[in-house]
Amino acid sequence: MEQSIEQTTEVLLCLSPGEAADLKEGINFLRNKKTGKDFILYKSKNRVRACKNTCKHQGGLFIKDIEDLDGRSVRCTKHNWRLDVSTMKYVNPPGSFCQDELVVEMDEENGLLLLELNPPNPWDSEPRSPEHLAFGEVQITYLTHACMDLKLGDKRMVFDPWLTGPAFARGWWLLHEPPSDWLERLCRADLIYISHMHSDHLSYPTLKELAGRRPDIPIYVGNTERPVFWNLNQSGVQLTNINIVPFGIWQQVDKNLRFMILMDGVHPEMDTCIIVEYKGHKILNTVDCTRPNGGRLPEKVALMMSDFAGGASGFPMTFSGGKFTEEWKAQFIKAERKKLLNYKARLVKDLQPRIYCPFAGYFVESHPSDKYIKETNIKNDPNELNNLIKKNSDVVTWTPRPGATLDLSRMLKDPTDSKGIIEPPEGTKIYKDSWDFEPYLNILNAAVGDDIFLHSSWIKEYFTWAGFKDYNLVVRMIETDEDFSPFPGGYDYLVDFLDLSFPKERPSREHPYEEIRSRVDVIRHVVKNGLLWDDLYIGFQTRLQRSPDIYHHLVVSSGHVPTSGAARSGEHTVHRLWAHSAHLFREASLSPQVLEPLSNKTPSHATQLEVLPDALWVEQT
Repeated sequence: MEQSIEQTTEVLLCLSPGEAADLKEGINFLRNKKTGKDFILYKSKNRVRACKNTCKHQGGLFIKDIEDLDGRSVRCTKHNWRLDVSTMKYVNPPGSFCQDELVVEMDEENGLLLLELNPPNPWDSEPRSPEHLAFGEVQITYLTHACMDLKLGDKRMVFDPWLTGPAFARGWWLLHEPPSDWLERLCRADLIYISHMHSDHLSYPTLKELAGRRPDIPIYVGNTERPVFWNLNQSGVQLTNINIVPFGIWQQVDKNLRFMILMDGVHPEMDTCIIVEYKGHKILNTVDCTRPNGGRLPEKVALMMSDFAGGASGFPMTFSGGKFTEEWKAQFIKAERKKLLNYKARLVKDLQPRIYCPFAGYFVESHPSDKYIKETNIKNDPNELNNLIKKNSDVVTWTPRPGATLDLSRMLKDPTDSKGIIEPPEGTKIYKDSWDFEPYLNILNAAVGDDIFLHSSWIKEYFTWAGFKDYNLVVRMIETDEDFSPFPGGYDYLVDFLDLSFPKERPSREHPYEEIRSRVDVIRHVVKNGLLWDDLYIGFQTRLQRSPDIYHHLVVSSGHVPTSGAARSGEHTVHRLWAHSAHLFREASLSPQVLEPLSNKTPSHATQLEVLPDALWVEQT
């Protein structure tokens, strides 16, 4: 029997933004100069597929197939095997093999990375055949947002419990009213999975309630570069049984139940997803992953759930000036939401789960001060996604309501079974219509009058401690009131990150410039407690202007922050600063028993690219 080994990621080839832009439509032959390894990339519009230039038959080298009129096939120089690189299937001999694909990821500068996952499909280790499930043996109850309560035989597992309080400082609030017994459900769980550090998944207000009753409840997180519980000590929440597990290895709970945590291909430093398997039946939860496991996922699972809504970013709602008119924002948001719907529908069609459930998008900007964001930040409708899925496949879909329970055995046997999904009792409150703002805003407001802000010396101390410098960017920071007008007596200052100085005026040299207005309660709370600036940006607590107006779409629109590398423009450098200072906060705050990350990515030595023309390949043969 094949044994599980920890999944790793190796970077095989790096393409600079210029090299990526120069890729031609169709087939591209590339070589890594340093390693001498050869690769094939196939570009079709905005999609790129890649593989090693090695025939599966006897390791021969592929060249251009001169008989291929469509420009999709390559021919092996040894035995004339042909590979259609648009599908990664061998066409001669027909039906023989599929080529192993590499993961193609865009980095934060629009360059491309070719990654190899090892093993690529770790869930295939120690395979189990599906066994009979009795009715009621596996039940999935939706609580709210990304939180599911799973009954798996005599075990209970909970995903991402955000059930009370806000997320991202004060910007996100629960859309759905959780079942009244949510705390009892958490307390009787045998284990909890938390996917990543964002506060709509790692909810300290929720965990504080839980820790008051069960501080030793087993919590499992992936071995990410940015530890999920980086701020546990400072949070004051007493949890004593946090388990960091390696990627791609089955974690055995009992003889019938196991789970495996996988990394995200785009954000492996922080995002994870999970496969739960009970008696051979798999449940796939991709959570917020942009490209879970680099796009390689198990097909035909019993149940798949994923995010769907969009809107988890300050872009473009919090930006102004230049092109950022209300009309432009509305058009951009509409287009992005449509892209997300189509992507999710295509993913579900490709993976063909028996059942699909959209979740992890049920939040609302309910504080009155964020009315503009609420009205502007239109999110996808789960029913629209489910209807799109049903048009293109036979996948059964489930739009969950809080307290609704799906009986997996019944649904797999007969999706029309009236007992397959038990809805909450009639009259159950579905949507929240009130939120307890005051205690959470009081915590934020307490930072405004803190003694550390009496003198401006905190500014230099804070940014010096963060250590982000040697970068040509000037930022103006303005503390504001609720309406983003200057806060009386607040600070208004410049930071020049080229030499980490704090000038009175903008320097005369040419430089990118960004102006950030931040609500004073949130910025001071973040500074005082060394928190992530995600609370400001993803939580809609800033208003931004920039010059020049250059941005990296994947960084800004996703709301995720890159951790390394040098930016080339002034758009996303502030987000890099946020990540950089958060990284230092993390190292200063973590306790040894929580911070035990092991590197899971082999650094790339592929720093130079050789583009091989078709003619050169012919000569080499």
